[in-house]
Amino acid sequence: MTTVGQILESKGRTVHQVGTDAMVLDALKLMAEANVGSVMVMDGETVAGIFTERQYARRVFLMGRAAPSTPVREVMEPDVIFVTPQDTVDECMALMSEKHIRHLPVMEGERLVGMVSIGDLMKTVIDEHKFHLDELVKYVSR
Repeated sequence: MTTVGQILESKGRTVHQVGTDAMVLDALKLMAEANVGSVMVMDGETVAGIFTERQYARRVFLMGRAAPSTPVREVMEPDVIFVTPQDTVDECMALMSEKHIRHLPVMEGERLVGMVSIGDLMKTVIDEHKFHLDELVKYVSR
């Protein structure tokens, strides 16, 4: 089974992030420019939380708050669920399903080294299934 580390080697280790003093609008602009659904909220080198499209919808928009004047630290999710490069795709998918989340930051010790999304995991599963199907077709065609 493919590991998170293998996915990061393929997709890259870029993690989009904002500081705790950033406004929600800044986080949204970064997410739009990078075409991602979440950003990490950092206090220096330390992870303070994660801010996702879901947090924006529920904690800003639906609450009538203004994105330009709301600090991301007030609406981020501070209880971040992490995985490691050694975790498997199956483990990540089970965790996402159990916790109802779509983004998993990747930590090596105390260091943030990447991010995987449900889309990254689904692409990996589809690629693995395609590979196995192609191998089966080759075997049957002999």
